[in-house]
Amino acid sequence: MLKLHFEHWPRLSKSLTIPKTSLYNNLEVSAKRYPNHPAIYYYGQEMTYNELKNEVDALAGFLQQKLGVQQGENVLLLIQNSPQFIIGYYAILRANAVVVPINPMLKTNELEFYIKDCEIKNAIIGQELYDNVNPLFETTSLTNLVIAAYSDYIDDLKQELPINVKLLRKMYTHANHYLWMDCVESDYAPHAHTQNPDDLIVLPYTSGTTGLPKGCMHTNRTVQANTFGALYWTRGTASNVHLATLPFYHVTGMVHSMHMPLLSGSTIVIMTRWNRETALKLIESRNCTNWVAISTMVVDFLENSNLDSKKLSSLISISGGGAALPEAVGEQLYQLTGLKFIEGYGLSETIAQTHTNPSDRPKMQCLGIPSFDVDSRIINPLTNKELGVGEVGEIIVSGPQVMIGYYNRKDENENAFIKLEGKRFFRTGDIGRFDEEGYFFIVDRLKRMINASGYKVWPSEVESYLYKHPAVQQACVVGIPDVKRGEDVKAFIILNEAYEGKITEEEMIEWSNRNLAAYKYPRHIEFRKTLPTTSSGKILWRRLQEDEWKKSRTIE
Repeated sequence: MLKLHFEHWPRLSKSLTIPKTSLYNNLEVSAKRYPNHPAIYYYGQEMTYNELKNEVDALAGFLQQKLGVQQGENVLLLIQNSPQFIIGYYAILRANAVVVPINPMLKTNELEFYIKDCEIKNAIIGQELYDNVNPLFETTSLTNLVIAAYSDYIDDLKQELPINVKLLRKMYTHANHYLWMDCVESDYAPHAHTQNPDDLIVLPYTSGTTGLPKGCMHTNRTVQANTFGALYWTRGTASNVHLATLPFYHVTGMVHSMHMPLLSGSTIVIMTRWNRETALKLIESRNCTNWVAISTMVVDFLENSNLDSKKLSSLISISGGGAALPEAVGEQLYQLTGLKFIEGYGLSETIAQTHTNPSDRPKMQCLGIPSFDVDSRIINPLTNKELGVGEVGEIIVSGPQVMIGYYNRKDENENAFIKLEGKRFFRTGDIGRFDEEGYFFIVDRLKRMINASGYKVWPSEVESYLYKHPAVQQACVVGIPDVKRGEDVKAFIILNEAYEGKITEEEMIEWSNRNLAAYKYPRHIEFRKTLPTTSSGKILWRRLQEDEWKKSRTIE
């Protein structure tokens, strides 16, 4: 096990004993400790820990007794950041079921895959997403919907709010459609909470080498490892106030902006949609102490002309991951706030962090050091030989937060792990190195993945949708540099002869936008007569991508 990083370990124990209680128990304990303390602040409305637990329990009872949710059943959670996301998530856990949190930006044809993969019967959704979900009653096992309107938790709808938050509650006539408020106001009591440490509780999805999304199987034990690890690393208390801007369906926002604050009894200030002006107002008015963000949010936030160090004086920590924060931006942030951006590294397979920078000794554009009980190494990806200081190879990790495997993916599981010195390591697919002090750095990606504003885009998935257009003969998707998003999605397309001159690149972009999530569709399309290929006819995607990056450097 690499021990170089212990030289700069914070004044904390190097190991954690993971509790054998469930994630729901964290909320239960906080509600007993801080019953009248605000758990949630949502656009002017507060909810105490006692109120939060009562609604969680009520919804859990409805799921079990009215909808028939069984122990271990997969339940879809398709909601934007809101009180309902937190209540829905913990209600599913309270019902001894499994949360399947899915990106609310996905369209109908994308959602169909997840519902079929998990054999979903019951779903909790935001009402603005209804049109994307309704057609799936005909093609999947979907049976019941609990439909939430975010406006139900806001008193003053005259204030400046995201449009989806302002939408008033709609009525539905379908027999298997249930309005959120009717569910939480029902009189159904939940059955006993019986989840064990090794019971499956959440399936966050990620893309893999096949291009098909894969559910990462996480138990109470794996999630608790990072929830408690995050709390102790940040020295959190019930007095902390967390600004929640990262999506809760993604593991970073899920653990650091939801699970960890609820464990500590802190207050979560929720934003449904990112807006730098609103973020600034909330930090100042709610005295926010902690903000976990991605670099693109920080870049956008610092462009706000109304920034004033006095307005940000309550902040004690700004941290994040997903992509390295440019050094110049980090310096600008430090000059404004006196805070250094604390970067970390993790994956859906590890339910967020495996590496984090020590708060009192961070390094810029650095993953940090392995966290509690994590053994991380660099290996040659071809020979599996372990490498040393400064040598570049694949990052592998072993730790208590590593998933137990991919859901329904036996072949993928065999390739995802290796044994080293008798220990099971997860192969991250990321290429990196560590320095003489044990700090890890990303060098490249072994996987062909595009990182657009912190969202992972799998090119082969985008290509598969492009091929559904009758005009497309061949398609190759690559990541190209973008000032604000870090990377953007570009597609090179060879048209079928019948469509040459009859369709424009702009029309193809618009078609893609209608069929793919906003972060995923190609915003740049270039028609080509030919594409570079190997002797066997395989498209040389890397050459196309390298040409785009070279072109960008030339322009600069």
